[in-house]
Amino acid sequence: MHFGMTEEQAMIVETTRAFVENELYPHEAEIERTGHLDMDVIRDVQKKAIETGLYAANMPEEVGGAGLDTLTWLMYEKELGRANYALHWTGVARPSNILLAGTDAQKEKYLYPCMKGEKWDCLAMTEPDAGSDLRGMKATARRDGDDWILNGTKHFISHADIADFAICFMATGVEDTPRGPKKKITAFFVDKGTPGFAVREGYGNVSHRGYTNAVLEFDDCRLPAEAVLGEVDQGFQVANDWLGATRLQVAATCLGRADRALEHSVAYAAERTQFGQKIGKFQGVSFKLADMALELKASNLLTWEAGWKFDQGTVTEADMSMAKLKATEMLAFVADEAIQIHGGMGLMDELPLERIWRDARVERIWEGTSEIQRHIISREMLRPLGA
Repeated sequence: MHFGMTEEQAMIVETTRAFVENELYPHEAEIERTGHLDMDVIRDVQKKAIETGLYAANMPEEVGGAGLDTLTWLMYEKELGRANYALHWTGVARPSNILLAGTDAQKEKYLYPCMKGEKWDCLAMTEPDAGSDLRGMKATARRDGDDWILNGTKHFISHADIADFAICFMATGVEDTPRGPKKKITAFFVDKGTPGFAVREGYGNVSHRGYTNAVLEFDDCRLPAEAVLGEVDQGFQVANDWLGATRLQVAATCLGRADRALEHSVAYAAERTQFGQKIGKFQGVSFKLADMALELKASNLLTWEAGWKFDQGTVTEADMSMAKLKATEMLAFVADEAIQIHGGMGLMDELPLERIWRDARVERIWEGTSEIQRHIISREMLRPLGA
């Protein structure tokens, strides 16, 4: 593994950082104040992102994306992660890779409009009684002739309010496994406006202001056979094949926010004077900076290694779980220490630190809780020994 950036990677990082600072930072205060991301702002950022070549950069060149390898994509995600989440997620959108699993007709209807910024997608898996245990989902789809009838509820569905369609995972049967009966899962495209499909306002959230969640309700929602994404009963396979790097994406955006918090902390420690000297001279502060830098570097290395191995085809579930676990818990530590270094000013909204601190909390929950990541890591260690 080469530890330095290539010339292309350095250019992408520099371009993305400049875009974030010039086009995203100026909107943060308004979003934090109102909790709302205006559609005019989204469209303005989107237009500039498309012109700059940053829009849908996670997708292959053959469908109109930038064709970044995984490691370079994570570097790009780290820079975007420095800004308010709603701004970069909707304004500099990255359509879900799962759209690549669609048929040619499905790509024409869903993928390519997302690539052009004409549509947004959302993924619907989580339910009130099925979070980490997705096999426990109760929302169902049953055959009715050539059609499917969907019933049930999904919640915590990110940005479903602005999405034009949802990719919904529904239980379509039961299979016997060595661990007992498990639900069979199938993925469906569901267009907004389909009879029997309703999008309700979700919950207020302490993290990521402006980034909304919604409740999806299905009441005898009828879909044609061509709405199935992938194979019937193979929804988990589709998700595993196309959503594998989402944990690394979470890790990368956490790196960006931690990096921003550390930069503020170093600058403040070098300029703030107490008791006749800069506070960075006190071990109580300087040791915090050292620990923050150490944890951030360790998280960077775990994330970059996992991204590099993903491109080599050698990445393991434990590699990705380690990166996600370390980066999310590191961000919580760095954000808290940054506020401690700044004292009372760290909690004021003149600085981004209180936002970074609040936003950090959800990272240890979505895309698999810290407990689930530890389970995955330990399971990979124990299974070869039959345990």
